[in-house]
Amino acid sequence: MRRLILLRHGKSGWDDARLDDFDRPLAPRGLRDVPEMGRRLAKRGQQPDLIISSAALRAISTAQAVARELGYREDRIVADAGLYHASPETILSYAQRAPNDAATLMLVGHNPGMTELSNRLAHIRLDNMPTAGMLCVEFDAASSWADIDPGRARFAWFDYPKKQAD
Repeated sequence: MRRLILLRHGKSGWDDARLDDFDRPLAPRGLRDVPEMGRRLAKRGQQPDLIISSAALRAISTAQAVARELGYREDRIVADAGLYHASPETILSYAQRAPNDAATLMLVGHNPGMTELSNRLAHIRLDNMPTAGMLCVEFDAASSWADIDPGRARFAWFDYPKKQAD
């Protein structure tokens, strides 16, 4: 089985208008919410074997904060500028190129791509994946990431900061 976790970056700050969008940091709400989402993931016992994140500051900061909560070494996070505001197809291509020894993959990125890919994979209707929201889908028969079929993804769970505990 292959498990794919999509994580939208935490709430970002808009305080400094001089900053390029790529360089915006997490806002106080993001700094609060992201570690909580990491703790929730740890509670589920679903440790990613690989985390690939957009290289934008708010995304990589999100990946690092979640990694700390999971005991995942931050130096193992792969930061890639290609995930910055990537299309759903591009995001999916990162999963399809993942190494096969990673059974659980986490991709950290941005909207609208994260919401659009979530809707395609999970066959649900999200108007907007909230900041720090996570969606998990599973692929039963995929022997490699290259073989994953978006039409055969099975919704596992969806969580976000304002959601009440299950």
